[in-house]
Amino acid sequence: MPVYDEVATVERAIAGVLATDYGVESVELIVVDDGSTDGTQELLDTGDWDGRVRVLHRSRNGGKGAAIRTGLLEARGRYCAIIDADLEYTPADIPRLLEPLRTGQAEAVFGSRGFESHSSYGFWYVMGNKAVTLVANVLYNSWLKDVMSCHKVMPTALFQSLELRESGFGIEPEITARLLRAGVRIYEVPITYRARSRAEGKKLHGIDALRVIWTLARCRFGRQAAVPKLGGALDS
Repeated sequence: MPVYDEVATVERAIAGVLATDYGVESVELIVVDDGSTDGTQELLDTGDWDGRVRVLHRSRNGGKGAAIRTGLLEARGRYCAIIDADLEYTPADIPRLLEPLRTGQAEAVFGSRGFESHSSYGFWYVMGNKAVTLVANVLYNSWLKDVMSCHKVMPTALFQSLELRESGFGIEPEITARLLRAGVRIYEVPITYRARSRAEGKKLHGIDALRVIWTLARCRFGRQAAVPKLGGALDS
């Protein structure tokens, strides 16, 4: 769970993750504070957290990608999932994303947002998402609905092998690009989503779409490290 200036929502986000039944033996939540300045850091340090929670701190804000990469270095579970602390996504969807992994049907599963009216935020927000997804599909000869979805679940060993380097929101398309370059077929599952407004703390801006496209192109035509084939390790 990457966190930056989410003092109003992070407690509820943590509680939601811990209250969800994932159908697995054990769960660990790694919360990475990315140099928050609104009181989030103090709240995380003083909270009486469940033993399943580990809190990490970055000394200064590096971006969502930097926080995710920090968390991945510490991940110890068999599977790894990302969830934001802003309550736009619900952890209750994660068990359905885990199922194709546990049954061996998939190596990576993304949650796909439908962008219904109550979850769209605005016209240009939705069009921007669809545009960068189209670019990804053209560059990688794929057919995905939502490359920018936060909900991305896969075996931890696969996640850690991707050689991710993006620090900001470009981490989302970079994950997708690395998987597709490696020949990993991505399984998509519909999820629930409620976009918050700019006044509520929405952090994405139009310039981020250009960064996303640049990341997709860089990963498509740049060097790609070998990604391990996990094979039977996906069987439950």
